[in-house]
Amino acid sequence: MAVVKARQQDIDLLARLLRAEAEGEGEQGMLMVGNVGINRIRGDCSDFKGIRTIPQMIYQEHAFEAVQHGYFYQSPRDRERRLARRAVNGERVWPSKFSLWYFRPQGDCPDTWYNQPLVGRFKKHCFYQPKPGECDDIYNTF
Repeated sequence: MAVVKARQQDIDLLARLLRAEAEGEGEQGMLMVGNVGINRIRGDCSDFKGIRTIPQMIYQEHAFEAVQHGYFYQSPRDRERRLARRAVNGERVWPSKFSLWYFRPQGDCPDTWYNQPLVGRFKKHCFYQPKPGECDDIYNTF
């Protein structure tokens, strides 16, 4: 059952984001990008207050490098659509399980990003989740 509302065009849009942001990280990495996006919608907090839909999350100003820099042009494939549906249905994996931010540094992961603590790294991406007491809605189970 979906944890956020998603029409087919929303699934396709999210699938495009997964591919553009993390295709090189494999299926697990793409699912993690989906986790972060869905957490931003569910959290309704911090920089993501008022973000209620997949298009709002993806097109939020300065949210994703791929959208900002033109890597967001490829069509979704079945593989990315399946991963997008898994994220929309609430499947979450560590370290993105409760994360609202990720990025790909040149070297080591900084201990904090946007003043939020590092929770882990998967391949080249570092993941950051809110401090306790902030954005509590993302910690709710479905």
